[in-house]
Amino acid sequence: MDNNPSPGNKAGGLTTILEKSLGAVAKGGTTNLVDVFEYAAPVTTKGFVFMDTPGYDPVSATGQVAGGANLVCFTTGRGSVYGCKPSPSIKLATNTPLYERMTDDMDVNCGEIVDGTVTVQQKGREIFELVLRVASGEPSKSEALGIGQEEFVPWYLGAVM
Repeated sequence: MDNNPSPGNKAGGLTTILEKSLGAVAKGGTTNLVDVFEYAAPVTTKGFVFMDTPGYDPVSATGQVAGGANLVCFTTGRGSVYGCKPSPSIKLATNTPLYERMTDDMDVNCGEIVDGTVTVQQKGREIFELVLRVASGEPSKSEALGIGQEEFVPWYLGAVM
């Protein structure tokens, strides 16, 4: 209601929802945005698209799955254990301490890029190959742990308190 990031985001150093949004924009890379969709609307355009979702992870991913996502690549810097049935959720730890602390539930350690042990291209290839394997039936760590059965959370449009 006060347009601020979650307590976990604040603990991580964010002071405004604008800062959080700028981080989200940076994850989009340099590809042109080709379309924008309302929450849970079927995504019918190929390429880089945006869906209007709230910042709360379970509600956001639920809208994406309802819009047709059949696999979720979920970045986390603080350790969200979101599983997201009915779609597999591949969790990408953004830093090595998080990955080491939660190795049983994080699929990929993207912190290796910052650590300087791999390049962005190498990590991108690793993620791409994992996406292909999971899409072909290999369980993500969340699936193997049975996490995500109760995490399909639709967004209630309008203010909720």
